Amino acid sequence: MSICELQVWIPDNEEVWQSAEITKNYRTGDRVLHLLLEDGTELNYPVDPAPLPPLRNPDILVGENDLTALSYLHEPAVLHNLKVRFVESKLIYTYSGIILVAMNPYKQLPIYGDAIIHAYSGQNMGDMDPHIFAVAEEAYKQMARNNRNQSVIVSGESGAGKTVSARYAMRYFATVSKSNSNVHVEDKVLASNPITEAVGNAKTTRNDNSSRFGKYTEISFDQRHQITGANMRTYLLEKSRVVFQSENERNYHIFYQLCASALQPEFKHLKLGHAEEFNYTRMGGNTVIEGVDDRADMMETQKTFTLLGLKEDFQMDVFKILAAILHLGNVQMTAVGDEKSSVSLEDKHLNIFCELLDLDNDKVAQWLCHRKIITTSETVIKPMTKLQALNARDALAKKIYSHLFDFIVERINKALHFSGKQHTFIGVLDIYGFETFDVNSFEQFCINYANEKLQQQFNLHVFKLEQEEYMKENIPWTLIDFYDNQPVIDLIEAKMGILELLDEECLLPQGTDENWLQKLYNNYINKNPFFQKPKMSNISFIIQHFADKVEYKSEGFLEKNRDTVYEVLIDILRNSKFHLCANFFRDRPVPISPYRSTITVKSAKTVVKPPNKQFRTTVGSEFRSSLYLLMETLNATTPHYVRCIKPNDEKLPFEFDSKRVVQQLRACGVLETIRISAQSYPSRWTYIEFFSRYSILMTQHELSLSDKKKICKTVLQRLIKDPNQYQFGRTKIFFRAGQVAYLEKLRSDKLRQACIVIQKNIRSWHQRKKFLRIKQAAVTIQQYFRGQRAVRQAITATALKQAWAAIVIQKYCRGYIVRKLCQLIHVAAITIQAYVRGFLARKKFRKMLKEHKAVILQKYARAWLARRRFQNIRQFVLNIQLSYRVQRLQKKLEDQNKENHGLLERLTHLASTHANDLDTIQKLELELEKLATQNKTSEEKGKKYKEDTEQVNLPEEPSNIKYFSTDKMDDLTKQLFTDVQQEEKQRIMLEKKFQNEKQDYEKETESLKGEIKTLKEEKIKLQGQIQEEHIIQDDLKLEVGQLKKQAKMIPELQKEIELLQTQKMDVEKQVQSQKREMREKVSEVAEQFIESYDVEAVRSRLSIEDLEHLNEDGELWFAYEGLKKATRVLESQFQSQKENYEKEIEGLNFKVEHLSQEIIHLQKLFREENDINDSIRLEVSRLTSENMMIPDFKQQISELQKQKMDLEQHLQEQAAKTKGKMEEMPNQVHHNLSEEGQRRTLEEQTETHTKEEKQIVTIQEIQETNNHLKEQHEIENEVKSKIKQKAFHLTLENMDLEEELDMKDRIIKKLQDQIKMLILPLYLQCVITPAFTLLCSDLKPRGVVVNMIPGLPAYILFMCVRYADYLNDGDMLKSFMSITTNGIKQVIKEHAENFEMLSFWLSNTYHFLNCLKQYSGEEEFMKQNTPRQNMNCLKHFDLSEYRQILSDLAIRIYHQFIHVMENNIQPMIVPGMLEYESLQGISGMKPTGFRKRSSSIDDTDTYTMTSILQQLSYFYSTMCQNGLDTELLKQAVKQLFFLIGAVTLNSLFLRKDMCSCRKGMQIRCNISYLEEWLKEKNLQSSSAKETLEPLSQAGWLLQVKKITDDDAKEIYERCTSLSAVQIVKILNSYTPIDDFEKRVSPSFVRKVQAMLNNREDIPQLMLDTKYLFQVTFPYTPSPHALEIIQIPSSFKLGFLTRV
Repeated sequence: MSICELQVWIPDNEEVWQSAEITKNYRTGDRVLHLLLEDGTELNYPVDPAPLPPLRNPDILVGENDLTALSYLHEPAVLHNLKVRFVESKLIYTYSGIILVAMNPYKQLPIYGDAIIHAYSGQNMGDMDPHIFAVAEEAYKQMARNNRNQSVIVSGESGAGKTVSARYAMRYFATVSKSNSNVHVEDKVLASNPITEAVGNAKTTRNDNSSRFGKYTEISFDQRHQITGANMRTYLLEKSRVVFQSENERNYHIFYQLCASALQPEFKHLKLGHAEEFNYTRMGGNTVIEGVDDRADMMETQKTFTLLGLKEDFQMDVFKILAAILHLGNVQMTAVGDEKSSVSLEDKHLNIFCELLDLDNDKVAQWLCHRKIITTSETVIKPMTKLQALNARDALAKKIYSHLFDFIVERINKALHFSGKQHTFIGVLDIYGFETFDVNSFEQFCINYANEKLQQQFNLHVFKLEQEEYMKENIPWTLIDFYDNQPVIDLIEAKMGILELLDEECLLPQGTDENWLQKLYNNYINKNPFFQKPKMSNISFIIQHFADKVEYKSEGFLEKNRDTVYEVLIDILRNSKFHLCANFFRDRPVPISPYRSTITVKSAKTVVKPPNKQFRTTVGSEFRSSLYLLMETLNATTPHYVRCIKPNDEKLPFEFDSKRVVQQLRACGVLETIRISAQSYPSRWTYIEFFSRYSILMTQHELSLSDKKKICKTVLQRLIKDPNQYQFGRTKIFFRAGQVAYLEKLRSDKLRQACIVIQKNIRSWHQRKKFLRIKQAAVTIQQYFRGQRAVRQAITATALKQAWAAIVIQKYCRGYIVRKLCQLIHVAAITIQAYVRGFLARKKFRKMLKEHKAVILQKYARAWLARRRFQNIRQFVLNIQLSYRVQRLQKKLEDQNKENHGLLERLTHLASTHANDLDTIQKLELELEKLATQNKTSEEKGKKYKEDTEQVNLPEEPSNIKYFSTDKMDDLTKQLFTDVQQEEKQRIMLEKKFQNEKQDYEKETESLKGEIKTLKEEKIKLQGQIQEEHIIQDDLKLEVGQLKKQAKMIPELQKEIELLQTQKMDVEKQVQSQKREMREKVSEVAEQFIESYDVEAVRSRLSIEDLEHLNEDGELWFAYEGLKKATRVLESQFQSQKENYEKEIEGLNFKVEHLSQEIIHLQKLFREENDINDSIRLEVSRLTSENMMIPDFKQQISELQKQKMDLEQHLQEQAAKTKGKMEEMPNQVHHNLSEEGQRRTLEEQTETHTKEEKQIVTIQEIQETNNHLKEQHEIENEVKSKIKQKAFHLTLENMDLEEELDMKDRIIKKLQDQIKMLILPLYLQCVITPAFTLLCSDLKPRGVVVNMIPGLPAYILFMCVRYADYLNDGDMLKSFMSITTNGIKQVIKEHAENFEMLSFWLSNTYHFLNCLKQYSGEEEFMKQNTPRQNMNCLKHFDLSEYRQILSDLAIRIYHQFIHVMENNIQPMIVPGMLEYESLQGISGMKPTGFRKRSSSIDDTDTYTMTSILQQLSYFYSTMCQNGLDTELLKQAVKQLFFLIGAVTLNSLFLRKDMCSCRKGMQIRCNISYLEEWLKEKNLQSSSAKETLEPLSQAGWLLQVKKITDDDAKEIYERCTSLSAVQIVKILNSYTPIDDFEKRVSPSFVRKVQAMLNNREDIPQLMLDTKYLFQVTFPYTPSPHALEIIQIPSSFKLGFLTRV
């Protein structure tokens, strides 16, 4: 191979290294190399005696993610690769083996969002572009996988970005390990950063936020790998910054934050002002940082204090100490002569300092200017000079701040400690890198000492990893020489080392820096090669560190190492009343922190504390001990390294200073790693990568082998003759430096030769095609020319005649031949047609014959099938009719029994009324007899009176007296006769009435007897029917026995039935007791009424006239007729109610029969429930009938009250008549006496005795009648009073009875509700719940899809809703809807990852929701319904609320459904869309260096584009089979395509190795596959294609030319779906795969970026893969009619009635 084509690196003063191309072949022995520089100048580079310059890597390898992937590993290659990535590609992270090199961009980059964190989560370290998140993920993954503690070591010099990198690493851990608790541990861990930065960070000349201390943060994890707490350890705080800052530097941020907030009310007591007013904050000259708001930062600091649980009291105490330090710095020291100094007691800042810390002003003022010297004999107080006093003041300020810093860290650790047990931890070490300044002091010495220890640990770890890699790949291990810095470490920390000599000098009272430096000179000059003395200085020394030589100035070493404060000042602070300040300086044992690591650490050197307090531990010894502890911790963990590089000192974005970068690369160990790798086999390829990349170099015979590993070995043995240049491992091939470049050269040569051959053949084909086209044109021209010439020569008259004759002959000859041929063909065609037609006819006949026979067979077969089907149907109908008739007969028997019972009761009632009527008739007959006897006695008295009057009138002689007496007697006799006649008439009328009534009663009894006969006949008939039904019942008992055997299968239901039976018995007992009480009360009321109202007694006391008046209007008959009518009304009402209840019972029996047919194993339960319901209904009907009798009782009572009123009126009339008679009787007596006065005077002597006797008799009769009337009047009054009392009692009892009946009605209703509530849960539990369990949980989507219509469960659910609406049962509807929603939620919860189940229930929930809308009765949903569907709308309930619940549930199912699809397809996206290469001859594989994506030869399990399409087809077919609506399906596909595009594009952004022209071609090819799939499934209208537009534009951007201004304009116009950040990222990440491709120049990127600045888009790099498009559920009415849907019997939903 000619080397004149090679490029090399030569040293350069400005750029460190410069590229040059060899223009002339180099031969061994030549002293110069002929080079051509990049600027076009020629150079003769001397190589003798200097070594040859390092070779430059091929352009194809430049810009790699991992520096170890470079073929030539050396300093210029590393520097150039970093520069290309940082400046041109704007990539700040690069791998160098196990190290992540992080360049500070000095600009905010959009690469740290949550989307980036999620993109790196779970990925292997080499799969994505280098990033701090990749290192954090690797540490987290190894901790979780190996249960081993990890460490992330972030180092670099000030301003390199260590703090930010450590913060991002901690943020990554907090994000990926977020717990579900409410403690928010992650937020508290992250909240510790602002506080530590406020009190430990400051502005320096190199960094605006420089950490002035080292920090190791242990983040603790539990067994579930979730953060449980954290602990922080700090190292070597720069205390000198409190009292001194260099120019353009600041003190710690917290001081400026306090000063900026001084005017706030809560800080006024601190008496602060502007930062420029205090000595400790104005030394740097600039108190403000550009772009930083100290006041806002103060609010953030307070907020984080509060978040960590540190209350305002604690915060104020901290702020008081900080303010006191500022005021202490302003205390003025006045010189008093040369030996003394003083402080004024009136010093404002001294008083504020003492006030804030609660100290004694006098003591502080005294001991700031004096010191106490204690000797063995005395104590001496010695004044201090002004300089000594200022140093003492500053030492006190540093001491206070140091204690405050340690105290804040301790409180943060307490706040970050939680109760959870630590399982593992990840430590993040943010520590200063190697430092070298113009003036280096004690701080730089300690920092470089720590870096020496870290570098030693790093070298050992790299060496160990290399050895493990070789051992794992079964490659022989050869000892690698690497730099060991143990001699330098020994120089610093060994016995009699620099630190020990420094501590020894600090113990001496008169020890000085000069004495200590002299000891160093004496011990190490010319004795230790790593220690040197400067030539021009006697106060400095030089140490040869691993990175560089550093000159340290010895001034201040002892003071800084002692870090002493005078004991008197410490005592004053210790006695402060401010408890926080006092606690800082009290002697107490240091407690073992419970937050320390669980690693047991032993110090390398035991430090014995002297008993004297003056000899305290020095800063150097403390730092050495803490460093030992840190190294032990790091050695016990798996380290991960992040080296932060500062690209320039001017803090300019993306500016690369090669000198500064090389200096840091040498200092941070990156080049040492490269050197170690370069000594062995730095380039490592897997067999798959090698085969894919270099298959072009393989022969046809080699490619025919099946074993790829064997192919690789054969090819390498043929291409590289020296077997020492490579090694075959188990999974990788190891190459020495330069071999990959050699293979790339061979590959590019082969491709170049292939291109030449292709170009040769294409150009040859193109020229030949052009030649043939010209040749054809020439031949055509010649043809026409020669034809014209021949015609001109051949045309003559003879030739024309001969030609014409020949044409005529040919015409006739050809005509004859054609006619002969036509005739022959005609005959043949007729013959063929005849045979064909015959064949077709015979074939048709045979077919008709077969069809006729088949029709006959079909006729008989169909007849037989029809008869069999008819017989089965008839047998089924007969069975149904038989069972139905049996139930009807049973019901009819029960009804007949009830009617017989009612008729018997009626007969008994009629018999009792008839007996009562007979008794009344007998009583009336007895009264008539009494009247007849009274009449006879009155007639006899009349006769006697006549005889007496006749005997008296016989002796009278005078005529006038005789005339008078006879007239009188005639009048009296006439009067008596008229009275007798009237009484006789009345008697006759009463007899007639009696006879009429008797006849009526006899007729009525005869009619009743006739009815009794008819009833007996009907009873006989019913008994016959009952006997027949008993026979049927005996047959049914056998079936019942079989059913009972089957019913034994459900003992649990029997227990519930027994509970219901007991409840039923209790209810029946209560109803019977209430019934009994009502009957007893009614009978008691009736008996009391009858007993109190004794009609016979009243009648006996009344006279005959009273009785006649009482019955003169037929009131008794009317009363009787009224009672009869009332009974008839009651009977009719009872009959109507009875018929209604019979209809209801028949309906219920029909339902029970239907249930018994559908649910055979629950038949016994339903029968018993129906019996319970029937008995309850009967009891309710009986109670309601008794309630209906209440108005009849009220009517009877009102009629009795009317009769009472009539009796009262009649008695009053009788009393009035008797009074009239009593008044008339004395008048008649006096009138008779006056008329007989003359006669008496004449006959006084003869008639005196007789008249006196008669008068006495008449007076006695009158008195008797008067007394009798008085007694009657008294009796009437008594009867009146009793009737009134009874009426009053009856009204009260009636009211009580009504109240009791109302109470019983309420009790009955309550019992009905309770029974309903008891039956409904049982109904739901026994019927609906098992059915729904079968419908939801046990129903398999595949079975439904195969055997039933889509959405059948949804239609069945709606049928249940409509069934509840049909029954108008709101409770059932509510229960059913709650069971439905809860059941669907439970199914979704149990099958949260089952795609088929989620798809199935999403479809059914959507159909169910549409059914609720379609049949809701709302006009907007009824427009597309059929008239039949509109008839089936819901009637009683508005389900809009349930529709909203179902809609929310459907959205929830849809999101879970999308989540499951995304989880299934997401692992396939990147391998299928990006990594898999389906295009023949298109390969994008490149070397990947130390970080490998694959470690296995077998690649059969990788996902391809076909895998994605198959998964999409599976999703589509499942959704279609489950009947998912087309619009929903389109939305789901759109969401999936968005995920595919977003994940692919995000991975493309984070994988520089995928940004190539060939990969863009592959991406667009894969997008075309997806578009074809959409077209095949008819989903073009789903807008899914539009979601792939950003990815399609990214693929186009990778393919398009990127050189000219027109290309930039085209990119600007075409890439409208990509943001400016994304376009620039792709352009910067563009990586050529072959030498034929060119990189995108930075000028072109700037042109495109300038054009994109006008866009107003979001500066977001990553697409949100969690974004969900808004889902809509379109209303689609169901075409299926509910009445034609058949419910499978396996669902066991027999309770549904077809409405």
